[in-house]
Amino acid sequence: MYHAALGSRQRFCRGRGYWKMRLSRAVAFGAATMMMASVLLASPGAVSFRTVPGFHSTMPAGFAVVQLKPSGAMLSLMGLIECSEIEGLQQVSQGLHAKVVSARGIPLQQFPRHFSFRVTASLRKMFIDGPDRSLTVAEDPRDLLLKLGFRLKVYDGLDMHEVTPDSVTMIGVPAEIESDERVFRVSFDVGEVPVTDRMILEVTTPEGEDLTHFPFGLL
Repeated sequence: MYHAALGSRQRFCRGRGYWKMRLSRAVAFGAATMMMASVLLASPGAVSFRTVPGFHSTMPAGFAVVQLKPSGAMLSLMGLIECSEIEGLQQVSQGLHAKVVSARGIPLQQFPRHFSFRVTASLRKMFIDGPDRSLTVAEDPRDLLLKLGFRLKVYDGLDMHEVTPDSVTMIGVPAEIESDERVFRVSFDVGEVPVTDRMILEVTTPEGEDLTHFPFGLL
């Protein structure tokens, strides 16, 4: 089953609590955007976002905040999709008639074979909102950043198979230098996959527990 990204919140009545929540969310989103921008500018091969409609070679995949127990540390996780083949793609129509076409109007039949997720894991205090969830982990929070796992699940309706990363590369601060933030590029070769399939990258603890997940779908 295709899961929605973590982070949904219960809506409140439009009183003082509602507007307080909206302000908090707006500040949190702004912090996430600034944090992502700083990572992109500081990392090799920095990119810039475009605001025109359609798909682009670099697109945000979401973010989540997890409280680690027993330390109480807040772990922020942000995902970015990197795929040059989707630049300029457009989704046309909806429902059963939906399709994805290139900038030249040619329908896309297969999912891009090669793509990467850039995942930022940070212990820096950049969010005002509370965590989306909490999780007990055995590792020290900074050690955990170096031991994150990644697995890609590909869904075709109710059928699912996993794809192992081609490579996992740490970019930015080297592993031997202590840091409260790590950035990974997780690259995949998914082979021949129909464009109608959906994918989810799961970020896990060393024990395989799910910290959060980032979706990637074109339809």
